[in-house]
This record gives sequence, structure tokens and C-alpha cells, in this order.
Amino acid sequence: MRLSRRHPLLVPVLLCAFAVLVARPTGADEEAGDGPGGRGSGTGSEVARLYQDAILVTQQYEAGLREADEQEARLRRAGQLLDRERRELAVLHEDLGRDSRARYGGPDQSAQLRRALPQANPAVGIAIGRSRRTEARLAADKAAAAARWQTVARRNRELADVKRTIEAKLDEARRRLQGRADVSVARGSCGSAVRLDRPRTSSTRAWVAPVETYRLSASFGSGGERWAHRHTGQDFAVPIGTPVRAAGAGRVVKVSCGGAFGIQVVVRHENGYYTQYAHLAAVSVAQDDRVAAGQWIGQSGTTGNSTGPHLHFEVRVTPQTGSALDPVPWLGDHGVAVG
Repeated sequence: MRLSRRHPLLVPVLLCAFAVLVARPTGADEEAGDGPGGRGSGTGSEVARLYQDAILVTQQYEAGLREADEQEARLRRAGQLLDRERRELAVLHEDLGRDSRARYGGPDQSAQLRRALPQANPAVGIAIGRSRRTEARLAADKAAAAARWQTVARRNRELADVKRTIEAKLDEARRRLQGRADVSVARGSCGSAVRLDRPRTSSTRAWVAPVETYRLSASFGSGGERWAHRHTGQDFAVPIGTPVRAAGAGRVVKVSCGGAFGIQVVVRHENGYYTQYAHLAAVSVAQDDRVAAGQWIGQSGTTGNSTGPHLHFEVRVTPQTGSALDPVPWLGDHGVAVG
């Protein structure tokens, strides 16, 4: 979203909203919602809120940087036009001086003479007057461009401060979320799902990627010391707490904690295939829940046999391990480009 000068109240309102959200309590004040049946509260919900806040303020900050570049370019262009006009005005004055010497046989030293010469040479007088008016207009344009650039720069500094505050809160909340996930895995009990403050679905498509923003890491069939056999899914490298989405509509057939996959969710889709979402830090669905394509079903983490935050995503023919297909071409066949 680009910050527009046609909406001068937008940025102050957003900054006020960010000031409120960064002042929201964290830690112990939010822990009460982490128990069974919690809805829209607790560490998982806090991470989800901060995640969305971080996206919004980052978009605003990046838009501000782009606008600052645009304003700087306008300022530079205004300066160039003003310099050119001043050079042209100097040339006109030189022409006037030459005319003075040609008419009166000596250097032009008299202010009265300089005032009289435009009358003697009307064309030069008209050109000088026009050039002076243009110079004044361009100087005003340059001053206005400089003021706009300073306003944008000041606003960007404020957004940068808010961005750093949100990111610091998000990092701290992510650590708490992963700590709670590790405890759940150690106990082998996930507890009740914590429903996130999010519409049931944000997509009108039948199939979506399991996370919105990601970097692909370990691919299907790759080898390594972490796996007894070949890698059975596609890994999406994402930070802890990233919302994980159901790839398509279906029913949750498994929610479990413990083992190599850590916290995981398995969904059976209407076409008979199954998808698995593993190494989660939290779940927001329960077994037998119906889910829609794009619905948040959990948050990424690094539980189980994991060396860092990521989502392990599998497509299976059956609910059990050992029946996995390569998820990337499978998603491609369903209209989802992953890469």
C-alpha cells in the first residue's frame, strides 16, 4: 500500500494505531489464554497479532522508503531546473552587458543604465523578466520539494522505530511460543487448540501454498543424516509463529505432539489425498474440524527432528507415513506454483 498525499490523515492514524499495539501487554499478562479452550488470546494469538502488525508496518515503511526516493528525485530535478534557469538568466545578463558596451562604448556600471537597457532592447527585457519569474517559481518548487522530503524522512524514522519495537516484541513472543511447544512435545500432549483472531479463510481459491511467504529448503527425496530414508516432504523455511494454512478444504484427521514430526496436523481432502503439516509450534484446529482452503490451522516452529524453524509439508495417499508424493508438482497440478 503506497502512502498517498491525497490522504494526509492516513499516516498519523496508522502511527497512533501502531503506538497502541506496541504498548499492548505481553508475557505474563497474556498467559491466561494459553490454557485449554483458549480463544483469541495467549502466546500463539499474540504471535499471530504481532506477525500481522509486523507485516503492516513493514509495508508502510517500505512504501515510505519508495516515496522518499520519489521525493528526493523530485528535489534533485527541481534543483537541476533551477540551476539551468539561473544559467540562462546569467546569459541574458551577459547579452545585456554586451548590448550596453555596443551602444555606449564602455562597461555597464550604472544601475540606471541597466534599467534603461531593457527599454532600448525590449526582446531582452521581456526574456529577463520571464526568466526571473521562472526562477522564482522554480525556487519555490525546490523549497516545497525539500519540505516534502523532510516530512517523509521524519515519518520514515518514526515508522522505523515502531517497526523495531514490534519486531523485538515478536521475537520475544516467538521464543515463548517455541518454549511452550517444546514442553508440549516433551509431555506428548498438545492441549486444546487456540483459535486465532483470523477469518476462517482468506482465499477464494480451491488450493493454496501452506504458507504465504517462504524460502524453499529441503526438498522431497533429498538425503541427509536427519532422515533414516529420503526426505518425505517439502520444507518451507519460515520464522517461528508463521501462520500455516490448510492447502485445501478438508477434515482434520490427526493432531499430535511428539516423535520426529513434533507437533503436527494431518488433513484429509475432498479428493482423497492427505496433507501433513509438521514441526509446528502451535495448532489452531482440533481433530475432526472441517477446514477451508487458506484457513489458519497452526503456526510454524521447530519441534521434533528439526534443526531450525520451518514447515515440513507432505502430500500423502494415506494418512500414514510411507505414502508421500512430491508436494511441489502435486501443488502445481492443483494450480499452486511453489518456488
